[in-house]
Amino acid sequence: MANLRDIRRRIKSVKNTSQITKAMQLVAAAKMKKAQDQAVAGREYSDRLNAVLANLKETIEEEHALLKTPSGGKEMMLVISTDKGLCGGLNTNLLKRVNAETSDDADFMTVGRKLRLALAKRKRNLVADWEVHDPVPFADAKPIATYLTEQFLSGKYSSIKVAFTNFETTLTQTPWISQVLPIEASKLAERREFEGLGEEIPEVKKEASFTADYVFEPSPQGVLDNLLPLYINYQIYQMLLESRASEHSARMVAMKSATDNAESMIKDLTLEYNKVRQAAITSELLEITTAMKAME
Repeated sequence: MANLRDIRRRIKSVKNTSQITKAMQLVAAAKMKKAQDQAVAGREYSDRLNAVLANLKETIEEEHALLKTPSGGKEMMLVISTDKGLCGGLNTNLLKRVNAETSDDADFMTVGRKLRLALAKRKRNLVADWEVHDPVPFADAKPIATYLTEQFLSGKYSSIKVAFTNFETTLTQTPWISQVLPIEASKLAERREFEGLGEEIPEVKKEASFTADYVFEPSPQGVLDNLLPLYINYQIYQMLLESRASEHSARMVAMKSATDNAESMIKDLTLEYNKVRQAAITSELLEITTAMKAME
């Protein structure tokens, strides 16, 4: 049985760890609220933009370059992970899905240090790495989207996908892979508010019952040339927001679990300490009683 000094040291060590995890939990909770508000605030705009494109696509016969699937070419995937750990299985679950749904010769771009290191360790072909601030500004998403668009238009890649963690609730974050280029016309009518991925947008369904007579200025091609890059930019931005909200939520939950486990361990160690202390006192009393009997 451990002595009293060892148990006291363990209790002190666990208490120190508990204070650290508690502080990290509070910091993550504050950041989580801001990130969640930012992600949820952008969903309606993303959904409306998608509805506009879906209805606009029905009235234009010309096919834009960003809507065409080029022949040949490789697969490119942008992987959005975290820069820091201590967020449960967030990055591990995303990595499993990436490995399951990409070919061996695929190229990768990364946002976040964790999966950049993991992909490099697996000898995957990394072509670019980006840093994003916290909270995420739109200016950080624009160069990423521009680079992806340029790579796609060069004909080097036949498809470009994004792997990110979709924020659903504080306790639920789902790894998700979404194709951004070429823009799939059949997917334009689906939600991009990320809470109901894959569901049809009500506005598109409602407006499909009549034919809109649009007047384009300067031309249909000119409208698409401006609207489609904006669409891609905002999709990347929203995915970054979803990933950041998922990260802070997962870290807050992980740190709360660690704090609860530390407090439970402190209770068990305190109980063990009291038992050992009581046994030592009882042993001393027996020795004193035995000595007094021997002196009689």
